[in-house]
Amino acid sequence: MNVLVLGANGQVGRNIIEELTEKGHDAVAMIRKEEQRGEMEKRGAKKIVLGDLEKDFSHAFDDVDAVIFAAGSGPKTGADKTLTIDLWGSVKAADYAKQKGVKRFVQLGSVGSDDPDAGGEEMKPYLVAKRTADDLLEQSGLDYTIVRPGPLSDDEKTGHIEAATHFESFDNRSIPRADVARTLAEVVDRKNTYGKVFEILQGEAEISQELDRL
Repeated sequence: MNVLVLGANGQVGRNIIEELTEKGHDAVAMIRKEEQRGEMEKRGAKKIVLGDLEKDFSHAFDDVDAVIFAAGSGPKTGADKTLTIDLWGSVKAADYAKQKGVKRFVQLGSVGSDDPDAGGEEMKPYLVAKRTADDLLEQSGLDYTIVRPGPLSDDEKTGHIEAATHFESFDNRSIPRADVARTLAEVVDRKNTYGKVFEILQGEAEISQELDRL
């Protein structure tokens, strides 16, 4: 499959490019700056396109079979960027996918977005944006899957996760970004995950086995 990765130069996105390539897919990396091209080539991207989530990036969807939306405004930006990237960027991506006939859409969400009011005032704009983006994707008519990881770490990939509709507590668990990327790459061509929203943490089951039981 030709899989477009939005947010390809992010910490999770870079790993997604590698994981897609390892699984035999052709990764299409959308980057905002030309100087990011070398990193994408090193990670194994089959095709690289320039695009900006805050502008028209519909051209990135040409000859694409599936989309992974893994973009995020980052912790150093304000609520304005959270709205234009995490929320509006996702909405536009879903619209472009429909326009170009791309049915498969995988979105990287966040735990806590099921109840943004409970996340504290500092996190609330981010969680509201993620929840709204998820809700609109669910209504889009696309073959969506929304993956909501718990607290992220830079630990080495384990290849093991636990998935649930909702975790009542994290029990001090996090999940390596590399395992999140592996999960997103695994989900792309799994029809049993279509129309599902689930959370993931580091766990004991191999990723493929855990996804089998969803």
